Amino acid sequence: MAPEPPLLTMSGITKSFPGVRALDGVDLDVQAGEVHCLLGQNGAGKSTLIKVLSGAHQPDDGTIAWRGAPVTLKSPIAAMRLGIATIYQELDLVDGLSVAENVHLGREPTTAGCVVRGREARTATARLLERLGHPEIDPARLVAELPAAQRQIVSMARALSHDARLIVMDEPSAALDPDEVGNLFRIVAGLTAAGVAVVYISHRLEEIRRIGDRVTVLKDGRAVAGGLPARSTPTREIVALMTGRTVEYVFPDRPRARPPGEPVLTVRNLSRQGEFAPFDLDVRPGEIVGLAGLVGSGRSEILETVYGARRPATGRITVDGRPLRTGSVRAAVRAGLGLAPEERKAQALLMLESVTRNVSVSSMSRYAYGGWIDRRAERAAARAATRELSLRPDDPAVPVGTLSGGNQQKAVLARWLLRGCRVLLLDEPTRGVDVGARAELYAVIRRLADEGLAVLLVSSEIPEVLGLADRVLVLREGRVVHTAPARDLDEHRVLDLVLEGGPVAAEGSPTS
Repeated sequence: MAPEPPLLTMSGITKSFPGVRALDGVDLDVQAGEVHCLLGQNGAGKSTLIKVLSGAHQPDDGTIAWRGAPVTLKSPIAAMRLGIATIYQELDLVDGLSVAENVHLGREPTTAGCVVRGREARTATARLLERLGHPEIDPARLVAELPAAQRQIVSMARALSHDARLIVMDEPSAALDPDEVGNLFRIVAGLTAAGVAVVYISHRLEEIRRIGDRVTVLKDGRAVAGGLPARSTPTREIVALMTGRTVEYVFPDRPRARPPGEPVLTVRNLSRQGEFAPFDLDVRPGEIVGLAGLVGSGRSEILETVYGARRPATGRITVDGRPLRTGSVRAAVRAGLGLAPEERKAQALLMLESVTRNVSVSSMSRYAYGGWIDRRAERAAARAATRELSLRPDDPAVPVGTLSGGNQQKAVLARWLLRGCRVLLLDEPTRGVDVGARAELYAVIRRLADEGLAVLLVSSEIPEVLGLADRVLVLREGRVVHTAPARDLDEHRVLDLVLEGGPVAAEGSPTS
């Protein structure tokens, strides 16, 4: 008896855009009921490949087979009808519509008179949400009111409503905390047990180990490896395939001794009701201080309060010994603070504007004279700042939205470099950034610190905090439970502290 053909086979897929060959003869096969992981640096061709698979792009050459039969995916609708659904990293949900309306968007059940049968849509949606293990989500609730994890569940429900047999998940864990990631994996396991195939894209190699069956690696538009076993292929081998080089240690060396001098940033008795308890903090020139803890531990809220985006209930902040007016972003920026926020696309970048404008926006007064902007001076300053960080492409006129995630983050850092900030606040600095670009960002951050910048860092990835920071404050439920040099901690110790607690630092005790 002949073996069953793969659910999906893509052979020799080629796709070019003006001046760029995005895909160069890529092969991919996916079996029913497996999790096939797609890896590669930004620009490797992953996004183009899944857009070909979803029908959004037409290949210039190559063939696609579904259950062994050749098919042509002329549009996303054609792909959906075949049983292929794609859940993009930037979820394409309509905030102003309900959960049920999003799930059935474009395929609403109607009467003969074209009146939408809302109750039927809500009942069908409730069944899908129960299948996904989330019966608590109200089908009548507006999507805008849902947290990130539940919005992702709604996207999955929409995929299942198409009777999808293959679901593409693009960075599905990027905005989830560890508990939510665990729930995502349980959902994926349930889908694959029912015979649904999943193409899983992630920059987090530890996730590939947990969830994946096989791995295909793309580099420069080519599949450099296909069908590797996800759990047994060494990380060093995967990284070498992705980057073309071996990456032993991506973190730069930290100074042996703590930088001397008075603190640039001093925080005393800072708190916010219901978010974090009073604590103290000092950050010196050239020092990187990390905040480690689970989502909800108060890490990001602390950064935003220091930056003035939130008003504290108690406490005072000084920069270079001068009191900072709390609750004022303008005062913080004038004092020398800069923030690279967690959601850089929504909170930091003007996606349709040029790199120049994004870099200069916080220093515009330097180039404005009598209502006119000196464009030449603005461009020259932006180019100098981006070149210092090796931002690519080296063209500040391109829209920032066309850059990879790592280069978008460099544009945010270049903004504060141009501004001459004294304290850099980093919230999830490598979210959505590939392995090779992460190493570059780590080197940039350490170099800026070595040049005298004080850095306060938040990351969900404990190895990132431990590898980059000089000193770490561990947070649990809004309280500092431990403070230590990073070299004295390891991932297991930090996890024990954030999950089980430990000796809470005495209120008002110095954490410097």
